[in-house]
Amino acid sequence: MELRDTIKVLDSDAHARDFDNEIRPYLPEPYRNQRASFIPSEHYDRNLGGTLGQSGGKVEERLAAMDTQQIDTAVMFPTSGLGVGRVRDPQFQTALCRAYNDFIADYCKASPRLKAVANLPVSNPGEAAKELNRAVTKLGLCGGMLVAQAHRKNLGSPEFYPIYEEAQRLNTPITIHAFGGDEPGSEIFDQFICLHTTGHPFPILRQLTAMVFGGIPHLFPKLRIGYLEVGCGWLPYWAERMDEEWEKRGKVEAPLCKKKPSEYLFGENSYYGCEPEEKMISYVVGEIGSKTVMYASDYPHWDMTWPESATILWNREDLSLEVKKDLLLNNAKRFYNL
Repeated sequence: MELRDTIKVLDSDAHARDFDNEIRPYLPEPYRNQRASFIPSEHYDRNLGGTLGQSGGKVEERLAAMDTQQIDTAVMFPTSGLGVGRVRDPQFQTALCRAYNDFIADYCKASPRLKAVANLPVSNPGEAAKELNRAVTKLGLCGGMLVAQAHRKNLGSPEFYPIYEEAQRLNTPITIHAFGGDEPGSEIFDQFICLHTTGHPFPILRQLTAMVFGGIPHLFPKLRIGYLEVGCGWLPYWAERMDEEWEKRGKVEAPLCKKKPSEYLFGENSYYGCEPEEKMISYVVGEIGSKTVMYASDYPHWDMTWPESATILWNREDLSLEVKKDLLLNNAKRFYNL
């Protein structure tokens, strides 16, 4: 059976090309005309002299690439905007997120196969809740994203309650996403390979830990939260580690975490992206079930698998047909309420 003839694959995590010249027309004055990069840039050759990754900017090019990967619909996240935590001015950060959300909403109008989540100003949680509402109700976006790093914020803190309350009210998900770049501790590295290896999982695991011990799943029991671009193989290990800590210290130091952390991590409202070639998928699905793990392409980034992507997962012999349908379509459809 051909994949495209059996399932309409829903890609839970693809990426837009949100260069400054794409965002600039959507920015108000005085920000529009600033000459510096909107987001302070890093100085790493992510594409290894242009040998890795796809360009993926134009809609026609993206749709053709989706056809090649046998993907029907894709939910897009920012690329440059993943570093929005580096923008220290909270007013500018809010304006930049609003501009990106306007840009990506217009981009998605080109095809019903394109969906997107809103970038939320993580340094301005009150405005982030308002922007989530605008993005979902006025722009037609299918969720919100809080970046995991570069902002010194704890996503389990009460200052973020308004965002989670609004997301729960709107029945729209919140996603936590990292960018594989600078973070505390990474100053020991001389090579980007080390920075990128650690720069996705560590920020996500820190924020997940903060959110679960901070009681977010307890306080907002209907809120769907997705932890993306960090794979799923870590789940059994991290749940076990959190459970052990909670058993000894939870009542005193995490009073809002009412159940074992693993019960929240393995519950129906915590979702995780997976990469199609991850060996651990079958084991994780055996441990926690197949209802909260979602296939992601990461197109057009340099570290994605190209051009096979979804077909790698489809052709695996260690997953049943029902599990493949969950990972490639059903779970993301439920998570994003599409």
